[in-house]
Amino acid sequence: MEQKNDYLQGVIERLTFHSEETGYAIARLKVPKAQDLITIVGNFANIQAGQTLALEGIWRSHPKYGDQFQVNQYRETKPATLTGIEKYLGSGLIKGVGPVTAKRIVAHFGLETLEIIETQIERLIEVPGIAKKRVKMIQTAWETQKSIKEVMVFLQGHGVSTTYAVKIYKQYGNNSISTVTENPYKLATDIYGIGFFTADAIARNIGIEINSEFRIIAGIFHSLGAAAEEGHCYLPQPELIERTVKLLTLEEYQPTPDTIEALTHQLAINDQLIMHGDSQGQFICYKPTYFHTEQNLAERVYQLLQRKPNIDLERVNSWIDRYTSQKNIQLSSKQRAAVEMAASSSVLILTGGPGTGKTTTTRTIVALWKAMGKEIALASPTGRAAQRLQEVTGCEAKTIHRFLEFDPSSMGFKRNQEYPLTANAIAIDEASMLDLFLAFSLVKAIPIGAQLLLVGDTDQLPSVGAGNVLKDLIDSQQVPVITLTEVFRQAQASQIIQNAHRINTGKFPNMEKVSQTPKSDCLWLEMPTPEAGVQGISDIITHLLPSLGFDPQQDMQVLCPMTRGDIGTRNLNQVLQELLNPPDPSKPEIKRGSMTFRVGDRIMQQVNDYNREVFNGDIGTITGIDIEEQEITVLFGDRQVTYDSADLNEITLARATTIHKAQGSEYPVVIMPIFMQHFLMLSRNLFYTGITRARKLVIIVGESKAIGLAVRQVNDKNRYTYLARRITKLG
Repeated sequence: MEQKNDYLQGVIERLTFHSEETGYAIARLKVPKAQDLITIVGNFANIQAGQTLALEGIWRSHPKYGDQFQVNQYRETKPATLTGIEKYLGSGLIKGVGPVTAKRIVAHFGLETLEIIETQIERLIEVPGIAKKRVKMIQTAWETQKSIKEVMVFLQGHGVSTTYAVKIYKQYGNNSISTVTENPYKLATDIYGIGFFTADAIARNIGIEINSEFRIIAGIFHSLGAAAEEGHCYLPQPELIERTVKLLTLEEYQPTPDTIEALTHQLAINDQLIMHGDSQGQFICYKPTYFHTEQNLAERVYQLLQRKPNIDLERVNSWIDRYTSQKNIQLSSKQRAAVEMAASSSVLILTGGPGTGKTTTTRTIVALWKAMGKEIALASPTGRAAQRLQEVTGCEAKTIHRFLEFDPSSMGFKRNQEYPLTANAIAIDEASMLDLFLAFSLVKAIPIGAQLLLVGDTDQLPSVGAGNVLKDLIDSQQVPVITLTEVFRQAQASQIIQNAHRINTGKFPNMEKVSQTPKSDCLWLEMPTPEAGVQGISDIITHLLPSLGFDPQQDMQVLCPMTRGDIGTRNLNQVLQELLNPPDPSKPEIKRGSMTFRVGDRIMQQVNDYNREVFNGDIGTITGIDIEEQEITVLFGDRQVTYDSADLNEITLARATTIHKAQGSEYPVVIMPIFMQHFLMLSRNLFYTGITRARKLVIIVGESKAIGLAVRQVNDKNRYTYLARRITKLG
């Protein structure tokens, strides 16, 4: 028998849980005359403390949490009490009105507050402490909030995730509803965080046919975009067709491969897709930007290679002898060859594993360039790697984005062929992280005749973005390469370095069991389950690290194979936040969905934000939270950056990060959980990259079986790139 609907009306007292993906929320509702708060559950377009809601739904009894009201429908009503109005205004709904300002406004206008904000907002000037500028800000925020609410109600009706309503409004403004109605697939390309599946669900809700060309074209481009996220620059046509068929297939509809093949050719005729034959005689399909960037990168590298500097090798060797004698260092034959080639080559790649002397060689090359009177520039893809490069060479080093002078107004770099860099000797560290687009931005800004040194480790994970540039440059056999293989005596004392080389050759690492008096810098804590692993990590942070003289707040980083699962970054970040930065009633905090941000939290940027000049993978610390303005201030290195509440999905807690995101960084202590729960991601280069992020101590927590799998699994899925062949053809 179907249960009859009940009705409730009350004020949201607090939000217990809110899913960013689905809008599902658990909240506590204060109902007039009811003694206790009522738990409500359901999907909400926008839910915040202080809202007054009229709810329709049914009562359910949860075995663990007791009675709950399951909401089927709801509408927001204006709060009827002074307390309700105050809570509503101060909930963060309106930028510029926090709890303090809300209290003042309600004290002045009483029950007429909302009516006055709606019809005579200029009267807010009567409230003590509110100046004209603040009134204007509140007016803009109130209007925006009303428009956003309309967008939210529309999107809720069409099954879109509520988290992105503000983003959609920021992108399209008052055209939000018309844009979504005409072609919802635009959302997938225009809005960070909204993918094909969300756009597809909206499209079906608003009546776009499942066999429409709109949908098939969106599917083709989504398949290419998903391939780019896996590192591919293109897809062979048969694979593109196969992926698109799989993506678009529903119970009631399956596109034919012929339909998709015909559309790929149509897109190619219209220059929306670029297709050409490969060496096997089959078509390969690129998004135009990927094709042109790869082609231009190959041509620019070839141009740089043509201009070899004229040098006196005898003088170079004489300088090397003097320098090594003064510095009391001994270069291996390969290191010496690298220094000589850096003097005489227009482009040189220096590669090798940990402990093989890349740092000493780089430092010597930079010193030689300096002695030759060259204008030197040093850069790296990440801030941390640039800082380390600066420390080892004694010369200023920048991130590549700063080095190339990113210009937010044009969304591009100021430095290019027309306005090249002034330096004539350029060293780039952590070059394995260079993706296709960053590599091209870099080389096109290097003046012809300048010298370029790329330093990296090809056994690490390849770039997060598309391409495999360092490997492709080596494979082209047109660029001089020195590979350092000899592990130096002082490095041999480190188990971290020894184990990195063991892992690289497919051997199980030698690790010492965790104890209070370890003799090794590579420790092992065997744990039977991920849940036990979480407890083990907590104990290491609470007890072991302080006893070994490390500060868990500053020195420690947890690196995980994945974000999901009990032992993934999402769960661990919640656990570590409670451990290292628990709630403090005297300090403000701000919520985004189920995530809470507090002053002192370590956070990571998740997407390139060119306006703020913070980039994917940058790590910062929250230094301020302004509840009134709904803003967070984050310190990145020596720069303070401010985020408003609409952009908080760009950042995430980062005491635990993925190994991929840690590329280019080093930490005094790395704790690395390796469990079968993440078997899909476990691979040799992932494990190797994680271990080599630790400077003084690495502690691996997990299952022997998972480590064995990681060591065996060579996950170098060949990325679809054509760069090496393009350079070879030019040569």
